[in-house]
Amino acid sequence: MNELKLLDRLVSSLEKLPGVGKKTATRYAFHIVEKFSDEDVKNLIDALVHTKESVRHCQICHVLTDQNECEICQNPVRDHSQIMVVKDTKDVISIEKSRQYNGLYHVLGGLISPLDGIGPDDINLETLAKRAEDPSVKEIIIATSFTPAGETTALYIDKIVARPGLTVTKIGYGLPAGGDIEYADELTLRRALEARKKI
Repeated sequence: MNELKLLDRLVSSLEKLPGVGKKTATRYAFHIVEKFSDEDVKNLIDALVHTKESVRHCQICHVLTDQNECEICQNPVRDHSQIMVVKDTKDVISIEKSRQYNGLYHVLGGLISPLDGIGPDDINLETLAKRAEDPSVKEIIIATSFTPAGETTALYIDKIVARPGLTVTKIGYGLPAGGDIEYADELTLRRALEARKKI
């Protein structure tokens, strides 16, 4: 018996997770079937359904939240003159852990990557351009990774938000070329934030 056809549907679903190929998905499927109790399966299903139904994107910055507007956007103590642009919510969490930034965020939901079929219209750039028009916004900090997609996105952002009175900066040294923000330690993120520079 080469394959267990009964697991095909579960394996196919698990393969949709990032970094999970056919072998890993099959291993997970066997583990769920053989080791999970009925209660474990029920808890997993309940957690998936509850999370999918309750988590949404903030209407302002697009970070994942359980409210229409996230806590950061609602916080009057945050510096509303700064907006840091990041790829996804994981980057926001990493930067918040550094405790070196007190402004707002804008989550793109991806990076411009023509090779992957992702263009400017496929990520949250239009809402960023609108937010940048607000005269109370004085600085846009671009915190995209030092990859071709990250650099392309940064240059595009610099072009669409440019206006008198607005400074556009990019986080500086500290992040390795080709590295992602979510894997950087707090000291590295602190140095990168302190060394941001005008594009």
